[in-house]
Amino acid sequence: MPKMKWFSTWFDSPYYHILYEQRDEDEAAAFITSLQNKLALTPGARVLDAACGKGRHAITLEQLGFSVDAFDLSTANIESATVFENKNLLFFVHDLREPLPLQNQYDAIFNFFTSFGYFDAQEDNKKMLHAIAQMLDKNSLLLIDFMNAKKVIIILVPAEDVIRDTLSFDISRIFDGTHIFKDIQFSEEEEDFHYTERVQALYLEDFKALLEGDFEILHTFGDFELNAFDASHSDRLILIAKRK
Repeated sequence: MPKMKWFSTWFDSPYYHILYEQRDEDEAAAFITSLQNKLALTPGARVLDAACGKGRHAITLEQLGFSVDAFDLSTANIESATVFENKNLLFFVHDLREPLPLQNQYDAIFNFFTSFGYFDAQEDNKKMLHAIAQMLDKNSLLLIDFMNAKKVIIILVPAEDVIRDTLSFDISRIFDGTHIFKDIQFSEEEEDFHYTERVQALYLEDFKALLEGDFEILHTFGDFELNAFDASHSDRLILIAKRK
């Protein structure tokens, strides 16, 4: 059998959610509201949340009046999210690398919280973005919310212990020149666990090259308050691009 990618197992693990339990629902809602003020999408527009996690962004999008499809690779995430489904909000399991099973065309597609850059080569990223482009009408929008790789590398913490209830996560980080690795080890009930996150260090110039052809970049922001992007100081790299 082919070896499973790290994100195929880690994102579906209950320990992933324990480690990242501090993620702020109110912050996510405020971010979506700020985006809508900037984008001014028409109420009732059809949008897609690609790699939606447990649906915190998708839920807010539906509450703002959009028709929302949302998918994630993690079965556990989607099982948690489906309790919020209604006629305007659909959750389903899907792999970002594969063609979408739905035949919908979208007014906007959102990819939040560094749910990009998990592949080995830029060509794989390019193929994925081209596939996304086929799901968007001309002049429709794509949002990519990514880490600011330059700042992350500058302030990279080589090692730390993170305590969540009774669990102690032993975390180490390295940058190998192309990818940022986070090694996560912990024990529970005398069983040892080991996961490794790996994300490509993609910069604004990389995204410009990846989006070229199918998209035109309209805006670059550096945080969830939509302040201007600064490569040395911003926490995020948030791109809004228009389908050509």
